Amino acid sequence: MIVDRRVLPHLDWPLLAAVLGLTLIGLATIYSVTGNIGANAPGPEFWRQLYAVPIGLAALAGCLLVDYRTLAQRSVLVYLAVIAALIAVLFFGVVAKGARRWIDLGVGSLQPSEFARLGVALMLAMWFGDGRRNARSLADLAWGGVVVAVPIGLIFFQPDFGTAVTLTSVYFGVIYLAGLPLRWVGVGLLAVVLLSPVVWMWGLEDYQKGRVITFLNPERDPRGAGWQQIQAKITVGSGGLFGKGFRQGTQGAYRFLPEAHNDFVFAVLAEEHGFFGVILVLGLYLFVVMRSLEAAKLAKDRVGAFLVVGIVSWFTFQVVYNITMQAGLVPVKGLTLPLMSYGGSSLVATLAGFGLILNVRMRRFTN
Repeated sequence: MIVDRRVLPHLDWPLLAAVLGLTLIGLATIYSVTGNIGANAPGPEFWRQLYAVPIGLAALAGCLLVDYRTLAQRSVLVYLAVIAALIAVLFFGVVAKGARRWIDLGVGSLQPSEFARLGVALMLAMWFGDGRRNARSLADLAWGGVVVAVPIGLIFFQPDFGTAVTLTSVYFGVIYLAGLPLRWVGVGLLAVVLLSPVVWMWGLEDYQKGRVITFLNPERDPRGAGWQQIQAKITVGSGGLFGKGFRQGTQGAYRFLPEAHNDFVFAVLAEEHGFFGVILVLGLYLFVVMRSLEAAKLAKDRVGAFLVVGIVSWFTFQVVYNITMQAGLVPVKGLTLPLMSYGGSSLVATLAGFGLILNVRMRRFTN
């Protein structure tokens, strides 16, 4: 049976409330930073994000009500649909800001790369979970690597290096749970160190190298490449303990901080609500991660556990990277803050992911 009313009483309401709370905080922050100060009205980004919320909730409900094992058994179809969409982007995608990442649907745009992580998570969960394989076989590791490498390659050509990297977090989360020997982790880290010069010389574009150099010394180009990093630190620090108040911030509202509604929405939150607002949001994110990991622990089968870990790995990586980026601890990348940053496809894909997590926990007592 696809929908079983008997499982609904086991829905994890605290996790759902925390996810929706972060979504609402994100909406409020986007409303604040994109508003027309003179007209006292929200910007078009707010309305587009608001329209994405019911679509995201519908995706969450769909992924919640359909048994996750049914979806996992059809993971190949989901994965192939994602690959087909990524290929379509390369030929028919809309170019914006020097990248071809979106498909124009007439009423809006779709960014397929945001859904690639769900397709990969379902495929890996079915491979390592249902077949009871572990990560101690090079053949299984290689097959999982191919599953991840195909969408990574397609996304890299858009180009969207940030989103491509998040796919690796899904892979490493799943294979770690599958029993990856720690000595292999050491070998992998050593390989990364040895290959770093090669990647630097031939694997990175000039603008990507520039981001790394700017991260190490943003004052090298304070009015150019280093502007975002410098302004992000100023924005975060200007909030103090209690912040300037809702819609009272200046860095984002007056466009001193570029992409304030998108990549740097957390900095705007810090400016308006200060240290205590930051602690509240970080607490919500920590609760969401820990509660999701508990769902993996309580899962009735390996498929559910692997699926949850794959989704949580991507979510956690993206949250940690985005927040540390705004503190100047890692290079600036186009990685949004899940649930809070502007981006309809990102919001819908993330809510769908949490629908699957809630699904796994809700069905832990079923046969």
